[in-house]
Amino acid sequence: MMEALYKRMVSVKVREYIKDYGKRNGLLTLSVFAVVTGCILGFVLRTFNLSTQAKIYFSFPGELLMRMLKMLILPLITSSLMSGLSAMDTKVSGRLGVLTITYYLWTTFIAVIVGIILVLIIHPGTGQDKDGHHGITGPVMTSADALLDLIRNMIPSNLIEATFQQYRTDLVPSVQSSNEKESQANFVYVMPDYHNPRLGHPVFLEITPAPDIKYKIVPSTSKGMNVLGIVIFSATMGLLLGKMGERGLPLVNVCQCINECVMKIINAAMW
Repeated sequence: MMEALYKRMVSVKVREYIKDYGKRNGLLTLSVFAVVTGCILGFVLRTFNLSTQAKIYFSFPGELLMRMLKMLILPLITSSLMSGLSAMDTKVSGRLGVLTITYYLWTTFIAVIVGIILVLIIHPGTGQDKDGHHGITGPVMTSADALLDLIRNMIPSNLIEATFQQYRTDLVPSVQSSNEKESQANFVYVMPDYHNPRLGHPVFLEITPAPDIKYKIVPSTSKGMNVLGIVIFSATMGLLLGKMGERGLPLVNVCQCINECVMKIINAAMW
C-alpha cells in the first residue's frame, strides 16, 4: 500500500515537473530540436539532388514564418518603444540611454576587431574575381559619406517612406571627353613581311587613350526598412508622451495594447 502511494506521488511530481518545464522552456527546447532536425534533414536531402521547384515547395512553411515575423517588426518597434519609454522617469531614461550607447559602441568595436582578425586569417574571396569588376578601379565610398548617410537615416524626411526605404549615397560615373588633338596619339608600326624578312610594311596606328571618368555624388535610396529612423522617432515620441502626463495617457494605452497583441501573435507564430 505504501509502495503504491509512493509511486503515485512520484508520478504526480514528475508530471508537475514536466508541465512546469514545458511552460518555462518548452519553446526553447522545441526551437533547438527544430534547428538540429533541420540541419540533419538538410544534409540528408542534399544527396537526392532535388529540383528547384521541389526546394521551393519544401521551404514554403519557413518562408511564411519569415514573412510573418517581418510583418510584425514595424508595430513591435514602435509600440514597445513608445509604451516603454513613456512609463520611465526622465533621469532613469537618460541613464539608460548612456548605458545603451556605451554598450552599442563596445559591441560594435568588438565586432570590428573580430571581423578584421577573421579576414586576416581566412582571406575570404581570395582567388575569385567577381563578374564585371575586372580591371576596374573606381572610387570607394569614403567614411565621411557613410557617416553622413547614417545621420540622414536617423532623421528620415518621410516617415512612411522609412518603412520600406532608406537613404543611400551613390557614385555615378560621368565621362568627360577631352580635346581630340590631345586625346589621340599617333604611332607608326613596321609590320615585317614573312616572305621577305628584309622588307616591312609601315602601319599607321591611332591610339585613343581611355576617357577621363569622374564620379559625382547623387542621392539615392535602397530597399529595406529604415529601422534607425523609426527607432529615433518612436523613442522621441515615447519620451514626450511620458512628459505629457495624463494628456498622453490615451495614446500610451493604445501603444501598450498594440505591443501586447503583437507579442501574442509572435508567440503563436513561433509555436
